[in-house]
Amino acid sequence: MTTTLAPPFVTPSASTDPTEPPGDLVGPDGSGPPNPRWVRPALVALLALTAVAYLWDLSASGYANSFYAAAVQAGTKSWKAFFFGSLDSSNFITVDKSPGSLWIMELSGRLFGFNSWSMLAPQVLEGVAAVGLVYATVKRWFGGPAGLLAGAALACTPVAALMFRFNNPDALMVLLLTAAAYTLVRAIERAGTRWIVATGVLVGFAFLAKMLQSFTVLPAFAGVYLLAAPTNLLRRIWQLALGGVAILVSAGWWVALVALWPTASRPLIDGSPDNSILNLIFGYNGLSRLSGGTGGSGSGFSGATGVFRLFNDLMGGQASWLIPASLLALVAGLVWRRRAPRTDRMRAALLLWGGWLIVTGAVFSFSSGVIHTYYTVALAPAIAALVGMGGAMLWQTRRRMVARVTGAAGIVGSAVWAYALLERTPGYVPWLRPLILVTGVLAAGALVAAPALPRLTRPLTAAAVVLGLVAVLSGPLAYTGTTLTTAHTGSIPSAGPTVTGAGASGAFGGPGGAGGAGGAGRTGGAGFPGRTGLSGRSGEIPTGGPPAGSSGASGSTGRPPGAGRAGGGFPTGAVAGGGGPGGGTTTSSALVRALRSDASHFRWAAATFGSQTAATLELSSGEPVMAIGGFNGEGGNISLSTFESYVAKGDIHYFVASGTGGGGGPGGSANSDAAITSWVESHFTKVTIGGQTVYDLTSRT
Repeated sequence: MTTTLAPPFVTPSASTDPTEPPGDLVGPDGSGPPNPRWVRPALVALLALTAVAYLWDLSASGYANSFYAAAVQAGTKSWKAFFFGSLDSSNFITVDKSPGSLWIMELSGRLFGFNSWSMLAPQVLEGVAAVGLVYATVKRWFGGPAGLLAGAALACTPVAALMFRFNNPDALMVLLLTAAAYTLVRAIERAGTRWIVATGVLVGFAFLAKMLQSFTVLPAFAGVYLLAAPTNLLRRIWQLALGGVAILVSAGWWVALVALWPTASRPLIDGSPDNSILNLIFGYNGLSRLSGGTGGSGSGFSGATGVFRLFNDLMGGQASWLIPASLLALVAGLVWRRRAPRTDRMRAALLLWGGWLIVTGAVFSFSSGVIHTYYTVALAPAIAALVGMGGAMLWQTRRRMVARVTGAAGIVGSAVWAYALLERTPGYVPWLRPLILVTGVLAAGALVAAPALPRLTRPLTAAAVVLGLVAVLSGPLAYTGTTLTTAHTGSIPSAGPTVTGAGASGAFGGPGGAGGAGGAGRTGGAGFPGRTGLSGRSGEIPTGGPPAGSSGASGSTGRPPGAGRAGGGFPTGAVAGGGGPGGGTTTSSALVRALRSDASHFRWAAATFGSQTAATLELSSGEPVMAIGGFNGEGGNISLSTFESYVAKGDIHYFVASGTGGGGGPGGSANSDAAITSWVESHFTKVTIGGQTVYDLTSRT
C-alpha cells in the first residue's frame, strides 16, 4: 500500500515503512501541494530583494561590454541597425550574434534615452523574471517552499548576478529557456498542444538571443515529453513535431530574411568570412565552438576540457557551488521514483531539469572551442530547480532514515565543496570557510540524530534545515555580494573575487601578459573584497559610464592572444586605460571633437580596424565608425579597392590608426589590412589628435 505524504513543510502523517516509495506531491487535478500562508509574502520578498540587489549601483559598470553597447546605441538611432544587430548606425557590420537581446535594450534606449541604466535595467528585469519563473515551475508540482528554495538558489548564483547586470545576450536566453521549461511542465500535465507549441516558440526566440547554444535543452525537453505526456505515442510524436515547427518558424523568420536580403543593402555579417548568416550560425557560433576550428581554443578562457572543467579554478566559482547537491537530488529522486508509472510527474521534472544540466554541462565541459566562464549562467536554473525539488522530496520523506542520510550527505558535500572553492582565495572572507564547515556538520548531525530523540525531533529538524541553508548558500551568497559590488567591463567578465592562479591568466597571460595589466578592481562594498586585474573588470571606468557623446567609454579589445589585426591589435592613443580585456578605456576629448566635426556630411565619422576599437570611438562620440575586420577578423574583411571606393564617394571622414599588432586574427585578412594601412599612409595627411594617429581622408597629401 502506498501512502500519500503531506506536502513539504506541512506536518506529515506518513508511513515509516522504508521500502515504501514516496507519495506524490502532485494532486490528481495537476496542482501542486497546498502552500502555507507565508509562501506568497516570501515570494514577494524574494523578488523584491533580487530586484534591489541586482539594481544596486547598476551604472557602476558603465557600458559593460562596449561591443554590445555600441550596437545598442546604433539600434536606438537606426531601425535598420536595430533589425540586423549592426555595430554602427550606418550599417557596415553586425555583431557576431543574432540581435534578440539587443532589441530589448534598444527599445528601452528609444523610450528612455541611451545610457548605462536604460541598457542594463532590462537585463535586471529579465533576471527577476527568471527567478519568478523558476519558482513558478518548481512550485507547480513540488509546492511553494520548494519553489522558493529554487528561486533563492538561482538569485544567489554568482554568475547569474553577473549576467543579469551585464549586456551580453545570455540573460535573455536564460529567461526564455526558463519560460520554456514552465510551458513544457504545463504541456506535460494534460498533453496540451498549445503549451508544447508555446515551448517551441520560446526556444526559437531564445535562438534569436544566442543562436545554437539555446538548443542544448532540446534533448531533455523532447525526451521528457515523449516519455511522460499522458497521451498515446503517436500523439506525443505529432505534438513534438508541431513544437519543432514552432521553433523553426520563431527562430527562422529572421534568419530567412537576412539570408535573402540583397547583400549590397545590408551590413556585413560579423563572424562569417563569407558574409553568410548560415555560416555564422553553424560555423563561428556552432561547430567551431565544439571543435575549435576558426573560433580558436577555449582552454585559455575556461581551462582544459574534461569532466571536471566546470569545477576548475576558472569555472568553479561561477555556478558549481550546488552542482554536487543537484546531482545527488537527481540520482536519489530517480531511484525513489523508479517504480512509478510512465506519466509520473516528479520523475518527469527530475529528467527535465537534470537533462538540461547534464547536456548543457557536457557541451561546456568537452567543447574545444571558445567557452567563456560566464556561459555557465545557462546551468543556473537547472541547478536551482533540482536543489528545490530535492529539498521538497527529502522533506516529504523525512521520517525515513535513508532520506535524512541523503539530505545530510547533500549538506555536507555542498559545505565541503564550498570550503574548497573558498580555499582558492585564502584572503577572501577567511572566517566564512570554517563557518560553512561547522554549520554543515551540525546540520547533518542534527538531521540524522533527530529521530532518536522523540521530544526534540521537530526542533532538531528545524535547526538542521536552518543550518543546512546557511552551509549551502553562504558561499555562493558571498561571491554574489562581491559580484554585485564590483564594476564589470569588457568581453570576458567573471563573477566573484579573483582566484589565485586563475583570473584571466589562462586566456591572456595574466597581469603583464598580452594586453598588459588590468586596472585595479573596485573594492567591494558590504564587507566583500573586490577583484583586481583582468577577467573583465576594471576600477578605472567613470562611475555610471559616460553618456552617449561624452569623452569616455568602457570596454576592451576582447581578442584572444595574438589575434590582433595587421596594423591593429590593442590600440594606442585613442583607447587608453586598463589595457587588455576588461580594462577601462577612454577616448581623448580632442579626438571626440574631431569625430563629431562635420559628421553629418559623412556616412562614417571614421574607419578603424576591429569592432572593439570602433565601439569605443562610437560610444565616446555618438557617431558611426566603420569596424574593418569585425570582432576578431572573422568578418568585415574588405579589400583595398572596396575601401578606396568608400573614400572616393566621401563616405568616411577619418582613418584612426590602431597600434601595432600581428596577424589578422583567425581567418582574418592581414594582407588586406596592411594594404589599406599602406594606401592611407601614402595618400592622406597624417595628424596626431589627443595622442592618436589619425588620417583625414578628405585631405590628400
